[in-house]
Amino acid sequence: MIAGLPSDADLESLLVGWLPAQRWFSAKNRTISGARILLRQNMIDDDGFVAEHTIVDVQLVDAPAQRYQIPLAFRIHPPEAFMPHALTDAAGAVTPYDGLADPEVTARYIHALAHSESVGDLRFRTAPGGTVDPALRGRILGAEQSNTSVVYGEQLLLKLFRRVEAGLNPDLELHRALGEVGCEFVAPLVGWMETEVDSIPTTMAIAQQFIPNAAEGWSMALTSVRDLFTEADLHADELGTDFAGEAQRLGEAVAAVHADLARSLGTEVRPVPTAMMRLRLDVAAEQIPEVAAARDAATKIFDRAESAGPTQVQRIHSDLHLGQTLRTPPRWVLIDFEGEPVKTIAERREFDSPLRDVAGMLRSFDYAGHHPLIESTESNSAQRAFRANEWTARNSSAFCDGYAAVAQRDPRDDSAILRAYELDKAIYEAVYESRHRPSWLPLPVQAIARLVSL
Repeated sequence: MIAGLPSDADLESLLVGWLPAQRWFSAKNRTISGARILLRQNMIDDDGFVAEHTIVDVQLVDAPAQRYQIPLAFRIHPPEAFMPHALTDAAGAVTPYDGLADPEVTARYIHALAHSESVGDLRFRTAPGGTVDPALRGRILGAEQSNTSVVYGEQLLLKLFRRVEAGLNPDLELHRALGEVGCEFVAPLVGWMETEVDSIPTTMAIAQQFIPNAAEGWSMALTSVRDLFTEADLHADELGTDFAGEAQRLGEAVAAVHADLARSLGTEVRPVPTAMMRLRLDVAAEQIPEVAAARDAATKIFDRAESAGPTQVQRIHSDLHLGQTLRTPPRWVLIDFEGEPVKTIAERREFDSPLRDVAGMLRSFDYAGHHPLIESTESNSAQRAFRANEWTARNSSAFCDGYAAVAQRDPRDDSAILRAYELDKAIYEAVYESRHRPSWLPLPVQAIARLVSL
């Protein structure tokens, strides 16, 4: 045990200053009024080194509190490599820092998973047939925003959900369901970590097989678009990096995942959820003038979708886009089944139409096709806009062709409902971009204008 570990009160004070700078902290636009530690579970207690798993309630000014889990480590004069992750840069006998930056801490988590340990209130469990090598060494992946993932030996990925909400996380639930029916278009589930939050079993992390040698769908699509813009005399289907074949195979993969989820978790018939769409429209119209201008036309699209319903619903991905897909050598793989981060766990576990996922992919193709236009200062905007529209239409059509081949129903046959979901997604995107990436706002705004004019 280290003498001089910070008290709860001291640690809470340090967290208030440290949290806003963390990528996964979702309340950067809010003022923190305080923090309260709910759990300090000891994970390692060694000579000169302590690791704890903490759960912290963060109080915010004019907003509900948010709950986070933070593995922490404490060393006397830690190595310089750990100091960028420290909660304080002040000299002191004991320095607390983000434990996931420390290989000894990440080794403790895989050891607990490999042996299905219970450490205080934390429970580590392996899936049926899942095996874990406790000797694997871990490294943090750096691209994520809301979670933190550790890759062990290029074999296993442990994803820690930084934001804690009571209940079963859809990422665990859906991977488990898909694994039970042998779905080949997701990474196999290996295990998970859970605890009790408000007396409810709550998912804290999941472990899956790591997928090496995989390319992200978004990056592949952007490469194809940029090549099209560079090759001024070629059409999209003449490119060596034409994406349409991949888009079709991706549509087949999404349809197969939908079929497996329906087989595992069932289906129902319900009205199209236009009430939530109209609510999202109202909120966006108050913030974005372009959405307000399209409000009446958008309402009519939601009315038509309501008249076309009811529709079959089931469990779906619910936040599907090219960034949630990986191209492996044999097939496409879908990742991150958590759902939209702005929704509660209960909302993310609701049944919804598979058309929401299809709409998410169509919006993602539109983003990829038009993204270079907002980055460019070139004057030939008409020609470039034509090429962006050509690429988007070609790949959207290919995706739907692939989906229809597996689902035995073309999503375009339900055009009124599909358009409503596309419009709802574009409205969601407009609010997001206005808050976080204002230079990208034209992408969803132009899509809204196009969708309401069809």
